[in-house]
Amino acid sequence: MLSLSLLSLALLCQSALGFYVPGVAPQTFKKGEDVPLKVNALTSTRTQIPRDYYRLPFCAPDEGPKMASENLGEFLTGNKIQSSPFKLNMLTETYCTKLCQITLDKLQAAKLRLHIKYGYHNNWIIDNLPSAAIGVGKKGERRKRYAGGFPVGFMATDNQLPYVYNHVNINVDYHAYEDEGYRVVGFAVEPLSVKHEFQGGFQWDGASTEGLQKPLDTCSTTRHLQRGDISLSQVVKPQEKILYTYDVTWIQSDVEWSSRWDVYLSEDHLVPAQVHWYSITNSILVVVFLSFLVISILVRNLRRDIAAYNALAAIADEEDEEEKEDEKGWKLVHADVFRPPQNHSMLYCVFLGSGAQLGITLLFAIVLSAVGFLSPARRGSLMTAFLVFYMLSGIFAGYLSSRLYKSFRGRQWQLCTVITALLFPGIAFGTFLFFNIILFFLHSSASAPFLDVVIVAAMWCCVSIPLVFVGAYFGYKAEAIEFPTVTSTIARAIPEPPNVFMKPIVGIALAGAIPFVAAYVELFFIMTSLWMDQFYYVFGFTLIVYIIMIVTCAEVTVLLVYYQLCAENHRW
Repeated sequence: MLSLSLLSLALLCQSALGFYVPGVAPQTFKKGEDVPLKVNALTSTRTQIPRDYYRLPFCAPDEGPKMASENLGEFLTGNKIQSSPFKLNMLTETYCTKLCQITLDKLQAAKLRLHIKYGYHNNWIIDNLPSAAIGVGKKGERRKRYAGGFPVGFMATDNQLPYVYNHVNINVDYHAYEDEGYRVVGFAVEPLSVKHEFQGGFQWDGASTEGLQKPLDTCSTTRHLQRGDISLSQVVKPQEKILYTYDVTWIQSDVEWSSRWDVYLSEDHLVPAQVHWYSITNSILVVVFLSFLVISILVRNLRRDIAAYNALAAIADEEDEEEKEDEKGWKLVHADVFRPPQNHSMLYCVFLGSGAQLGITLLFAIVLSAVGFLSPARRGSLMTAFLVFYMLSGIFAGYLSSRLYKSFRGRQWQLCTVITALLFPGIAFGTFLFFNIILFFLHSSASAPFLDVVIVAAMWCCVSIPLVFVGAYFGYKAEAIEFPTVTSTIARAIPEPPNVFMKPIVGIALAGAIPFVAAYVELFFIMTSLWMDQFYYVFGFTLIVYIIMIVTCAEVTVLLVYYQLCAENHRW
Protein backbone atom coordinates (compact mmCIF):
# COMPACT_ATOMS: atom_id res chain seq x y z
CA MET A 1 0.00 0.00 0.00
CA LEU A 2 2.85 2.36 0.83
CA SER A 3 4.54 1.62 -2.51
CA LEU A 4 1.35 2.32 -4.48
CA SER A 5 0.79 5.61 -2.65
CA LEU A 6 4.35 6.78 -3.26
CA LEU A 7 4.22 5.83 -6.95
CA SER A 8 0.95 7.75 -7.37
CA LEU A 9 2.49 10.79 -5.71
CA ALA A 10 5.50 10.54 -8.03
CA LEU A 11 3.26 10.56 -11.11
CA LEU A 12 1.37 13.59 -9.85
CA CYS A 13 4.55 15.52 -9.01
CA GLN A 14 6.26 14.56 -12.28
CA SER A 15 3.26 15.74 -14.30
CA ALA A 16 3.48 19.12 -12.55
CA LEU A 17 6.94 19.93 -13.91
CA GLY A 18 5.82 21.38 -17.23
CA PHE A 19 2.90 23.60 -16.33
CA TYR A 20 2.84 27.38 -16.06
CA VAL A 21 4.97 28.58 -13.20
CA PRO A 22 3.11 30.83 -10.75
CA GLY A 23 4.57 34.28 -10.30
CA VAL A 24 6.49 34.38 -13.62
CA ALA A 25 4.67 36.46 -16.23
CA PRO A 26 5.51 36.07 -19.95
CA GLN A 27 7.14 38.98 -21.77
CA THR A 28 6.00 39.74 -25.30
CA PHE A 29 8.12 41.68 -27.82
CA LYS A 30 7.06 43.55 -30.93
CA LYS A 31 9.03 43.27 -34.15
CA GLY A 32 12.15 45.42 -33.89
CA GLU A 33 11.77 45.89 -30.13
CA ASP A 34 14.90 45.76 -28.00
CA VAL A 35 15.53 42.36 -26.37
CA PRO A 36 17.95 42.85 -23.45
CA LEU A 37 20.86 40.43 -23.08
CA LYS A 38 22.23 40.28 -19.54
CA VAL A 39 25.41 38.70 -18.20
CA ASN A 40 25.78 36.74 -14.99
CA ALA A 41 28.86 35.81 -12.96
CA LEU A 42 31.51 33.56 -14.50
CA THR A 43 31.46 30.01 -13.09
CA SER A 44 33.67 26.96 -13.32
CA THR A 45 33.30 23.28 -12.46
CA ARG A 46 36.99 23.15 -11.47
CA THR A 47 36.63 25.74 -8.74
CA GLN A 48 33.63 26.88 -6.72
CA ILE A 49 34.60 30.57 -6.79
CA PRO A 50 32.42 32.55 -9.25
CA ARG A 51 33.87 35.74 -10.70
CA ASP A 52 32.40 39.03 -11.81
CA TYR A 53 31.91 39.11 -15.60
CA TYR A 54 33.54 42.52 -16.01
CA ARG A 55 36.57 41.42 -14.01
CA LEU A 56 37.96 40.16 -17.33
CA PRO A 57 38.78 42.36 -20.36
CA PHE A 58 35.33 42.17 -21.95
CA CYS A 59 33.34 44.92 -23.64
CA ALA A 60 31.13 46.94 -21.27
CA PRO A 61 28.15 49.22 -22.03
CA ASP A 62 28.97 52.85 -22.82
CA GLU A 63 27.21 54.06 -19.67
CA GLY A 64 28.76 51.29 -17.59
CA PRO A 65 27.20 48.01 -16.42
CA LYS A 66 24.06 48.21 -14.31
CA MET A 67 22.99 45.64 -11.74
CA ALA A 68 19.94 43.56 -12.64
CA SER A 69 19.86 41.17 -9.63
CA GLU A 70 16.61 41.67 -7.74
CA ASN A 71 16.20 39.47 -4.67
CA LEU A 72 18.14 38.34 -1.62
CA GLY A 73 18.43 34.76 -2.82
CA GLU A 74 20.23 35.85 -6.01
CA PHE A 75 22.95 37.64 -4.06
CA LEU A 76 23.37 34.79 -1.57
CA THR A 77 23.75 32.21 -4.36
CA GLY A 78 26.41 34.22 -6.18
CA ASN A 79 24.23 35.48 -9.04
CA LYS A 80 25.49 38.90 -10.12
CA ILE A 81 23.37 39.79 -13.15
CA GLN A 82 24.36 42.94 -15.04
CA SER A 83 23.57 44.70 -18.29
CA SER A 84 25.65 44.11 -21.43
CA PRO A 85 26.60 46.07 -24.60
CA PHE A 86 24.92 43.55 -26.94
CA LYS A 87 22.08 45.02 -29.01
CA LEU A 88 19.35 42.56 -29.99
CA ASN A 89 16.13 43.54 -31.73
CA MET A 90 13.29 41.12 -32.26
CA LEU A 91 13.52 39.39 -35.69
CA THR A 92 16.45 41.60 -36.77
CA GLU A 93 19.35 39.50 -38.08
CA THR A 94 22.81 40.78 -37.21
CA TYR A 95 26.03 39.98 -39.06
CA CYS A 96 29.55 40.54 -37.74
CA THR A 97 28.65 43.42 -35.44
CA LYS A 98 31.67 44.94 -33.71
CA LEU A 99 31.50 45.58 -29.97
CA CYS A 100 34.92 46.94 -29.05
CA GLN A 101 38.61 46.30 -29.32
CA ILE A 102 40.79 45.79 -26.24
CA THR A 103 44.59 45.80 -26.16
CA LEU A 104 45.67 43.46 -23.38
CA ASP A 105 48.19 44.63 -20.86
CA LYS A 106 50.26 42.15 -18.87
CA LEU A 107 47.77 41.90 -15.97
CA GLN A 108 44.72 41.51 -18.23
CA ALA A 109 46.43 38.80 -20.25
CA ALA A 110 47.37 36.92 -17.07
CA LYS A 111 43.80 37.13 -15.69
CA LEU A 112 42.24 35.97 -18.95
CA ARG A 113 44.72 33.11 -19.29
CA LEU A 114 44.08 31.96 -15.71
CA HIS A 115 40.30 31.96 -16.16
CA ILE A 116 40.60 30.02 -19.41
CA LYS A 117 42.93 27.51 -17.75
CA TYR A 118 40.43 26.91 -14.91
CA GLY A 119 37.58 26.41 -17.37
CA TYR A 120 35.43 29.41 -16.51
CA HIS A 121 32.16 29.76 -18.41
CA ASN A 122 30.05 32.75 -19.44
CA ASN A 123 26.44 32.73 -18.22
CA TRP A 124 24.24 34.96 -20.36
CA ILE A 125 20.52 35.54 -19.96
CA ILE A 126 17.75 36.61 -22.33
CA ASP A 127 14.22 36.98 -20.91
CA ASN A 128 15.23 34.88 -17.86
CA LEU A 129 16.46 32.05 -20.09
CA PRO A 130 20.10 31.03 -19.54
CA SER A 131 22.27 30.50 -22.57
CA ALA A 132 22.81 27.02 -23.89
CA ALA A 133 26.20 26.26 -25.41
CA ILE A 134 26.63 25.05 -28.99
CA GLY A 135 29.86 23.18 -29.61
CA VAL A 136 31.50 20.28 -31.41
CA GLY A 137 31.66 16.78 -29.95
CA LYS A 138 34.57 14.36 -30.03
CA LYS A 139 33.36 12.92 -33.34
CA GLY A 140 32.87 16.34 -34.92
CA GLU A 141 29.11 16.38 -34.40
CA ARG A 142 27.27 19.56 -33.44
CA ARG A 143 26.16 19.38 -29.80
CA LYS A 144 24.15 21.60 -27.50
CA ARG A 145 24.51 21.78 -23.71
CA TYR A 146 21.82 23.49 -21.66
CA ALA A 147 23.52 24.02 -18.30
CA GLY A 148 26.73 25.71 -17.22
CA GLY A 149 26.93 28.36 -19.95
CA PHE A 150 29.66 28.44 -22.61
CA PRO A 151 33.43 28.64 -22.08
CA VAL A 152 35.45 31.84 -22.02
CA GLY A 153 38.14 30.22 -24.19
CA PHE A 154 40.20 27.07 -24.61
CA MET A 155 43.74 25.81 -24.11
CA ALA A 156 45.37 24.46 -27.25
CA THR A 157 46.37 20.81 -26.93
CA ASP A 158 49.52 21.17 -29.03
CA ASN A 159 51.23 24.32 -27.69
CA GLN A 160 49.19 24.85 -24.46
CA LEU A 161 48.51 28.46 -25.44
CA PRO A 162 45.24 30.10 -24.29
CA TYR A 163 42.73 31.24 -26.91
CA VAL A 164 39.70 33.41 -26.18
CA TYR A 165 36.28 33.14 -27.78
CA ASN A 166 35.91 36.67 -29.15
CA HIS A 167 33.04 36.01 -31.57
CA VAL A 168 29.64 34.57 -30.64
CA ASN A 169 26.78 33.38 -32.80
CA ILE A 170 23.66 34.15 -30.75
CA ASN A 171 20.70 31.93 -31.71
CA VAL A 172 17.33 33.00 -30.30
CA ASP A 173 14.23 30.83 -30.70
CA TYR A 174 10.91 32.68 -30.72
CA HIS A 175 7.25 31.72 -30.78
CA ALA A 176 4.74 33.92 -32.59
CA TYR A 177 1.42 34.83 -30.98
CA GLU A 178 -1.38 36.31 -33.07
CA ASP A 179 -1.91 40.05 -32.52
CA GLU A 180 0.32 39.89 -29.43
CA GLY A 181 3.86 39.74 -30.74
CA TYR A 182 6.68 37.30 -30.12
CA ARG A 183 8.04 35.51 -27.08
CA VAL A 184 11.53 34.12 -26.53
CA VAL A 185 11.42 30.33 -26.02
CA GLY A 186 15.07 29.37 -26.59
CA PHE A 187 18.55 30.87 -26.36
CA ALA A 188 21.89 29.34 -27.39
CA VAL A 189 25.37 30.71 -28.03
CA GLU A 190 28.05 29.27 -30.31
CA PRO A 191 31.43 30.69 -29.22
CA LEU A 192 34.17 31.05 -31.83
CA SER A 193 37.75 32.23 -31.67
CA VAL A 194 38.95 34.25 -34.66
CA LYS A 195 41.90 36.56 -35.22
CA HIS A 196 40.13 39.48 -36.87
CA GLU A 197 41.79 41.50 -39.64
CA PHE A 198 40.45 44.66 -41.26
CA GLN A 199 40.29 45.00 -45.02
CA GLY A 200 43.15 46.98 -46.53
CA GLY A 201 45.35 46.41 -43.46
CA PHE A 202 43.55 49.06 -41.41
CA GLN A 203 44.77 49.32 -37.81
CA TRP A 204 42.23 50.39 -35.22
CA ASP A 205 43.18 51.93 -31.91
CA GLY A 206 39.90 50.79 -30.30
CA ALA A 207 38.91 54.33 -29.30
CA SER A 208 37.78 56.11 -32.47
CA THR A 209 34.43 55.33 -34.10
CA GLU A 210 36.10 54.83 -37.47
CA GLY A 211 36.94 51.22 -36.73
CA LEU A 212 33.28 50.38 -36.15
CA GLN A 213 32.52 51.27 -39.77
CA LYS A 214 35.46 49.51 -41.42
CA PRO A 215 34.74 46.05 -42.94
CA LEU A 216 36.62 42.95 -41.86
CA ASP A 217 38.36 40.31 -43.94
CA THR A 218 37.62 37.61 -41.37
CA CYS A 219 33.81 37.78 -41.31
CA SER A 220 31.08 38.89 -43.68
CA THR A 221 28.30 41.41 -43.18
CA THR A 222 25.89 39.37 -45.33
CA ARG A 223 26.12 35.88 -43.81
CA HIS A 224 26.81 34.39 -40.40
CA LEU A 225 30.33 33.33 -39.49
CA GLN A 226 30.84 29.56 -39.50
CA ARG A 227 33.49 27.50 -37.78
CA GLY A 228 34.94 26.45 -41.12
CA ASP A 229 35.52 30.08 -42.14
CA ILE A 230 38.15 30.61 -39.41
CA SER A 231 41.78 30.34 -40.44
CA LEU A 232 43.47 31.70 -37.30
CA SER A 233 42.23 31.77 -33.68
CA GLN A 234 42.65 34.66 -31.24
CA VAL A 235 45.55 33.98 -28.87
CA VAL A 236 45.82 35.58 -25.42
CA LYS A 237 49.11 37.37 -24.70
CA PRO A 238 50.27 40.84 -23.62
CA GLN A 239 49.89 43.67 -26.16
CA GLU A 240 47.52 41.52 -28.23
CA LYS A 241 44.54 43.34 -29.74
CA ILE A 242 41.26 41.47 -29.29
CA LEU A 243 38.26 42.56 -31.39
CA TYR A 244 34.91 41.30 -30.05
CA THR A 245 32.12 40.67 -32.57
CA TYR A 246 28.78 38.85 -32.65
CA ASP A 247 26.03 37.56 -34.95
CA VAL A 248 22.35 37.21 -34.09
CA THR A 249 20.05 34.60 -35.64
CA TRP A 250 16.30 34.39 -35.01
CA ILE A 251 14.68 30.95 -35.36
CA GLN A 252 10.94 30.33 -35.29
CA SER A 253 9.90 27.58 -32.89
CA ASP A 254 6.74 25.62 -32.15
CA VAL A 255 7.61 25.43 -28.45
CA GLU A 256 5.08 27.26 -26.26
CA TRP A 257 6.31 29.82 -23.73
CA SER A 258 4.99 27.72 -20.83
CA SER A 259 7.13 24.75 -21.94
CA ARG A 260 10.36 26.56 -22.78
CA TRP A 261 12.10 25.40 -19.58
CA ASP A 262 11.45 21.71 -20.24
CA VAL A 263 14.57 21.18 -22.34
CA TYR A 264 16.72 22.91 -19.72
CA LEU A 265 15.35 20.87 -16.84
CA SER A 266 15.72 17.55 -18.66
CA GLU A 267 19.07 18.52 -20.28
CA ASP A 268 17.44 17.38 -23.54
CA HIS A 269 16.86 13.97 -21.90
CA LEU A 270 20.56 13.59 -21.05
CA VAL A 271 19.51 11.86 -17.81
CA PRO A 272 16.49 9.65 -18.58
CA ALA A 273 13.58 9.54 -16.16
CA GLN A 274 14.21 5.80 -15.70
CA VAL A 275 17.25 6.70 -13.56
CA HIS A 276 15.04 8.59 -11.12
CA TRP A 277 12.53 5.73 -11.12
CA TYR A 278 15.43 3.44 -10.26
CA SER A 279 16.16 5.73 -7.31
CA ILE A 280 12.54 5.53 -6.18
CA THR A 281 12.48 1.74 -6.57
CA ASN A 282 15.72 1.39 -4.64
CA SER A 283 14.33 3.51 -1.80
CA ILE A 284 11.02 1.62 -1.72
CA LEU A 285 12.80 -1.73 -1.54
CA VAL A 286 14.81 -0.52 1.46
CA VAL A 287 11.61 0.66 3.19
CA VAL A 288 9.75 -2.59 2.43
CA PHE A 289 12.64 -4.68 3.77
CA LEU A 290 12.83 -2.61 6.96
CA SER A 291 9.04 -2.71 7.34
CA PHE A 292 8.98 -6.51 7.23
CA LEU A 293 11.84 -6.58 9.71
CA VAL A 294 10.02 -4.25 12.12
CA ILE A 295 6.75 -6.15 11.77
CA SER A 296 8.46 -9.48 12.43
CA ILE A 297 9.99 -8.08 15.62
CA LEU A 298 6.83 -6.39 16.86
CA VAL A 299 4.49 -9.25 16.00
CA ARG A 300 6.69 -12.22 16.84
CA ASN A 301 9.39 -11.36 19.37
CA LEU A 302 7.86 -8.43 21.18
CA ARG A 303 4.40 -9.95 21.55
CA ARG A 304 5.87 -13.18 22.87
CA ASP A 305 8.07 -11.28 25.35
CA ILE A 306 5.20 -9.13 26.60
CA ALA A 307 2.95 -12.16 27.06
CA ALA A 308 5.61 -13.96 29.07
CA TYR A 309 6.34 -10.84 31.10
CA ASN A 310 2.69 -10.31 31.99
CA ALA A 311 2.32 -13.94 32.98
CA LEU A 312 4.80 -13.42 35.78
CA ALA A 313 2.22 -11.43 37.77
CA ALA A 314 0.10 -14.57 38.24
CA ILE A 315 2.91 -16.68 39.58
CA ALA A 316 3.37 -17.21 43.29
CA ASP A 317 5.92 -15.11 45.11
CA GLU A 318 8.49 -17.88 45.43
CA GLU A 319 8.08 -18.89 41.82
CA ASP A 320 8.22 -15.23 40.84
CA GLU A 321 11.63 -14.86 42.46
CA GLU A 322 12.94 -17.93 40.68
CA GLU A 323 11.57 -16.70 37.37
CA LYS A 324 13.11 -13.29 37.77
CA GLU A 325 16.51 -14.92 38.03
CA ASP A 326 15.99 -16.13 34.45
CA GLU A 327 14.87 -12.74 33.16
CA LYS A 328 17.06 -11.02 30.62
CA GLY A 329 16.83 -8.48 27.84
CA TRP A 330 14.63 -5.42 27.66
CA LYS A 331 12.35 -6.55 30.53
CA LEU A 332 15.07 -5.79 33.05
CA VAL A 333 15.42 -2.14 32.00
CA HIS A 334 11.74 -1.17 31.97
CA ALA A 335 12.32 1.12 34.96
CA ASP A 336 15.23 2.89 33.25
CA VAL A 337 14.00 3.26 29.67
CA PHE A 338 12.66 6.79 30.15
CA ARG A 339 15.46 7.98 32.38
CA PRO A 340 16.66 11.43 31.23
CA PRO A 341 20.19 11.56 29.77
CA GLN A 342 22.71 11.77 32.57
CA ASN A 343 25.00 14.03 30.56
CA HIS A 344 24.01 17.04 28.47
CA SER A 345 20.24 16.51 28.61
CA MET A 346 19.74 20.15 27.64
CA LEU A 347 21.83 19.74 24.47
CA TYR A 348 19.79 16.66 23.63
CA CYS A 349 16.61 18.76 23.70
CA VAL A 350 18.28 21.54 21.70
CA PHE A 351 19.43 19.12 18.99
CA LEU A 352 15.96 17.62 18.69
CA GLY A 353 14.40 21.06 18.35
CA SER A 354 16.94 22.19 15.75
CA GLY A 355 16.53 18.94 13.81
CA ALA A 356 12.76 19.35 13.71
CA GLN A 357 13.23 22.92 12.47
CA LEU A 358 15.47 21.73 9.63
CA GLY A 359 13.15 18.86 8.73
CA ILE A 360 10.08 21.10 8.52
CA THR A 361 12.01 23.65 6.46
CA LEU A 362 13.09 21.01 3.94
CA LEU A 363 9.60 19.55 3.71
CA PHE A 364 7.89 22.86 2.94
CA ALA A 365 10.59 23.93 0.46
CA ILE A 366 10.48 20.62 -1.42
CA VAL A 367 6.67 20.60 -1.54
CA LEU A 368 6.49 24.12 -2.96
CA SER A 369 9.22 23.26 -5.47
CA ALA A 370 7.39 20.08 -6.52
CA VAL A 371 4.16 21.94 -7.29
CA GLY A 372 6.01 24.63 -9.27
CA PHE A 373 6.02 27.70 -7.02
CA LEU A 374 9.82 27.86 -6.81
CA SER A 375 10.81 28.21 -10.45
CA PRO A 376 14.35 28.24 -11.91
CA ALA A 377 13.20 31.31 -13.84
CA ARG A 378 13.16 33.14 -10.51
CA ARG A 379 16.80 32.82 -9.56
CA GLY A 380 17.41 32.67 -5.85
CA SER A 381 13.79 31.80 -5.04
CA LEU A 382 14.76 28.44 -3.53
CA MET A 383 17.38 30.03 -1.27
CA THR A 384 14.89 32.72 -0.22
CA ALA A 385 12.31 30.03 0.55
CA PHE A 386 14.79 28.13 2.70
CA LEU A 387 15.56 31.25 4.71
CA VAL A 388 11.90 32.19 5.20
CA PHE A 389 10.75 28.67 6.13
CA TYR A 390 13.66 28.15 8.50
CA MET A 391 12.94 31.48 10.14
CA LEU A 392 9.23 30.67 10.61
CA SER A 393 9.95 27.11 11.78
CA GLY A 394 11.73 28.48 14.84
CA ILE A 395 8.45 28.25 16.74
CA PHE A 396 8.48 24.43 16.33
CA ALA A 397 12.09 24.23 17.53
CA GLY A 398 11.27 26.23 20.66
CA TYR A 399 8.14 24.20 21.39
CA LEU A 400 9.75 20.78 21.01
CA SER A 401 12.95 21.54 22.93
CA SER A 402 11.10 23.23 25.80
CA ARG A 403 8.45 20.55 26.20
CA LEU A 404 11.03 17.77 26.15
CA TYR A 405 13.24 19.66 28.60
CA LYS A 406 10.24 20.07 30.89
CA SER A 407 9.61 16.32 30.81
CA PHE A 408 13.22 15.87 31.94
CA ARG A 409 12.39 18.14 34.91
CA GLY A 410 15.00 20.64 33.86
CA ARG A 411 15.10 23.93 35.71
CA GLN A 412 17.17 26.14 33.39
CA TRP A 413 14.43 26.59 30.81
CA GLN A 414 15.57 30.11 29.87
CA LEU A 415 19.05 28.84 29.02
CA CYS A 416 17.59 25.95 27.03
CA THR A 417 15.51 28.36 24.95
CA VAL A 418 18.44 30.69 24.32
CA ILE A 419 20.69 27.83 23.21
CA THR A 420 17.96 26.51 20.92
CA ALA A 421 17.66 29.94 19.29
CA LEU A 422 21.41 30.55 18.98
CA LEU A 423 23.39 27.31 18.72
CA PHE A 424 22.75 25.87 15.25
CA PRO A 425 21.76 29.17 13.55
CA GLY A 426 24.80 30.82 15.16
CA ILE A 427 27.16 28.13 13.86
CA ALA A 428 25.59 28.35 10.39
CA PHE A 429 25.72 32.16 10.33
CA GLY A 430 29.31 32.19 11.63
CA THR A 431 30.35 29.73 8.91
CA PHE A 432 28.58 31.88 6.32
CA LEU A 433 30.41 35.00 7.54
CA PHE A 434 33.77 33.19 7.54
CA PHE A 435 33.48 32.04 3.93
CA ASN A 436 31.91 35.33 2.86
CA ILE A 437 34.97 37.20 4.14
CA ILE A 438 37.27 34.80 2.29
CA LEU A 439 35.27 35.24 -0.93
CA PHE A 440 35.39 39.01 -0.46
CA PHE A 441 39.20 39.02 -0.35
CA LEU A 442 39.25 36.68 -3.36
CA HIS A 443 37.12 39.25 -5.25
CA SER A 444 34.46 36.63 -5.95
CA SER A 445 30.92 37.53 -7.00
CA ALA A 446 29.70 34.90 -4.50
CA SER A 447 30.56 37.30 -1.69
CA ALA A 448 27.25 38.67 -0.40
CA PRO A 449 27.06 42.47 -0.07
CA PHE A 450 27.13 43.93 3.43
CA LEU A 451 23.48 45.00 3.22
CA ASP A 452 22.34 41.44 2.48
CA VAL A 453 24.40 40.11 5.39
CA VAL A 454 22.63 42.65 7.62
CA ILE A 455 19.25 41.52 6.25
CA VAL A 456 20.01 37.86 7.04
CA ALA A 457 21.16 38.83 10.56
CA ALA A 458 17.99 40.89 11.05
CA MET A 459 15.81 37.94 9.93
CA TRP A 460 17.54 35.77 12.51
CA CYS A 461 17.55 38.23 15.40
CA CYS A 462 14.19 39.96 14.84
CA VAL A 463 12.04 37.06 13.63
CA SER A 464 13.58 33.63 14.20
CA ILE A 465 14.76 34.14 17.79
CA PRO A 466 11.44 35.69 18.99
CA LEU A 467 9.55 32.80 17.36
CA VAL A 468 11.72 30.31 19.24
CA PHE A 469 10.79 32.04 22.51
CA VAL A 470 7.10 32.01 21.52
CA GLY A 471 7.29 28.28 20.84
CA ALA A 472 9.13 27.73 24.12
CA TYR A 473 6.42 29.63 26.00
CA PHE A 474 3.70 27.31 24.71
CA GLY A 475 5.94 24.29 25.28
CA TYR A 476 6.47 25.10 28.95
CA LYS A 477 2.78 25.93 29.40
CA ALA A 478 1.75 22.54 28.02
CA GLU A 479 1.42 19.49 30.23
CA ALA A 480 4.61 17.52 30.74
CA ILE A 481 4.98 14.35 28.70
CA GLU A 482 3.84 11.38 30.80
CA PHE A 483 5.85 8.19 30.42
CA PRO A 484 4.14 4.77 30.67
CA THR A 485 6.59 3.44 33.30
CA VAL A 486 7.95 4.79 36.57
CA THR A 487 11.65 5.56 36.50
CA SER A 488 13.63 4.00 39.33
CA THR A 489 15.73 6.11 41.67
CA ILE A 490 19.01 4.33 41.01
CA ALA A 491 20.12 3.69 37.46
CA ARG A 492 20.77 0.09 36.51
CA ALA A 493 24.33 -0.86 35.62
CA ILE A 494 24.87 -1.44 31.92
CA PRO A 495 26.58 -4.78 31.13
CA GLU A 496 29.19 -5.22 28.44
CA PRO A 497 27.71 -5.76 24.96
CA PRO A 498 27.57 -9.48 24.09
CA ASN A 499 29.16 -8.81 20.69
CA VAL A 500 30.58 -5.95 18.64
CA PHE A 501 27.30 -5.40 16.77
CA MET A 502 25.57 -4.42 20.02
CA LYS A 503 27.98 -1.56 20.70
CA PRO A 504 26.36 1.90 20.51
CA ILE A 505 28.93 3.15 17.98
CA VAL A 506 27.80 0.47 15.50
CA GLY A 507 24.18 1.52 15.96
CA ILE A 508 25.11 5.16 15.37
CA ALA A 509 26.83 4.23 12.10
CA LEU A 510 23.90 2.12 10.91
CA ALA A 511 21.40 4.83 11.84
CA GLY A 512 23.05 7.14 9.30
CA ALA A 513 24.14 4.62 6.67
CA ILE A 514 20.80 2.92 6.01
CA PRO A 515 18.78 6.13 5.33
CA PHE A 516 21.68 7.28 3.12
CA VAL A 517 21.37 4.08 1.07
CA ALA A 518 17.66 4.80 0.62
CA ALA A 519 18.35 8.26 -0.82
CA TYR A 520 21.85 8.14 -2.30
CA VAL A 521 20.86 8.04 -5.99
CA GLU A 522 18.71 11.16 -5.82
CA LEU A 523 21.28 12.79 -3.54
CA PHE A 524 23.89 12.15 -6.24
CA PHE A 525 21.88 14.18 -8.77
CA ILE A 526 21.30 16.99 -6.28
CA MET A 527 24.99 17.29 -5.42
CA THR A 528 25.95 17.04 -9.10
CA SER A 529 23.66 19.95 -9.92
CA LEU A 530 25.22 22.01 -7.12
CA TRP A 531 28.86 21.34 -7.97
CA MET A 532 28.59 21.07 -11.78
CA ASP A 533 26.36 24.11 -12.42
CA GLN A 534 23.47 22.00 -13.68
CA PHE A 535 19.74 22.53 -13.28
CA TYR A 536 17.88 20.32 -10.82
CA TYR A 537 14.14 20.55 -10.83
CA VAL A 538 12.71 17.03 -10.49
CA PHE A 539 11.46 17.89 -7.03
CA GLY A 540 8.57 15.46 -7.41
CA PHE A 541 11.08 12.63 -7.10
CA THR A 542 12.88 14.51 -4.32
CA LEU A 543 9.66 14.75 -2.29
CA ILE A 544 9.10 11.01 -2.53
CA VAL A 545 12.69 10.19 -1.61
CA TYR A 546 12.46 12.61 1.33
CA ILE A 547 9.31 10.91 2.64
CA ILE A 548 10.91 7.50 2.16
CA MET A 549 14.00 8.67 4.04
CA ILE A 550 11.88 9.85 6.99
CA VAL A 551 10.06 6.50 7.11
CA THR A 552 13.42 4.71 6.88
CA CYS A 553 14.83 6.75 9.76
CA ALA A 554 11.81 5.88 11.91
CA GLU A 555 12.05 2.17 11.18
CA VAL A 556 15.82 2.04 11.71
CA THR A 557 15.34 3.83 15.02
CA VAL A 558 12.77 1.27 16.19
CA LEU A 559 15.07 -1.62 15.29
CA LEU A 560 18.23 -0.18 16.83
CA VAL A 561 16.49 0.88 20.07
CA TYR A 562 14.92 -2.57 20.44
CA TYR A 563 18.22 -4.38 20.01
CA GLN A 564 19.97 -1.96 22.36
CA LEU A 565 17.33 -2.55 25.04
CA CYS A 566 17.70 -6.29 24.51
CA ALA A 567 21.38 -5.78 25.35
CA GLU A 568 20.16 -4.19 28.64
CA ASN A 569 21.49 -0.78 27.61
CA HIS A 570 18.87 1.76 28.67
CA ARG A 571 20.84 4.77 27.38
CA TRP A 572 19.24 4.72 23.96
